[in-house]
Amino acid sequence: MKQITYNKYALYEYFVLEKYEAGIVLEGSEVKSLRAGNCNLKESFCFIRNGQLTLKNAHIAVYDKAGAFSTKESKRDRRLLMHRSEIDKIVGKINEKGYTLIPLSLYFSGSLIKVEVALCKGKQNYDKKRTIAERDQKRALERQLKDYK
Repeated sequence: MKQITYNKYALYEYFVLEKYEAGIVLEGSEVKSLRAGNCNLKESFCFIRNGQLTLKNAHIAVYDKAGAFSTKESKRDRRLLMHRSEIDKIVGKINEKGYTLIPLSLYFSGSLIKVEVALCKGKQNYDKKRTIAERDQKRALERQLKDYK
């Protein structure tokens, strides 16, 4: 499993409750662009429209060597592929207040490209400050352990 990109911003902004794996519908030039690592998930999110899961605002750069075939936008909506039962379960949870669906990472699973999608709940400012404080404490502890050796 080779990771293409990871959404670090999502872990800062949201509490991750559950993770799901989904396939993604792409074109050939987009796959080549992903193999080159030209992708960003920072402001992307997922929503369900007409019973289908859709990825919005994911930036996959236009492949420069595709020529006339690369007429698509880099931030277009892309369909995600999941089983109907999983989508129905997610719909029930998203309808609750404060829950959203955020893509965490893009990776290769064999020759296929998969998206790790997480059911998340938004953090308040005090939660974000606590996360930063915990991270700083962990770094300080690791520094002390490194100096101790």
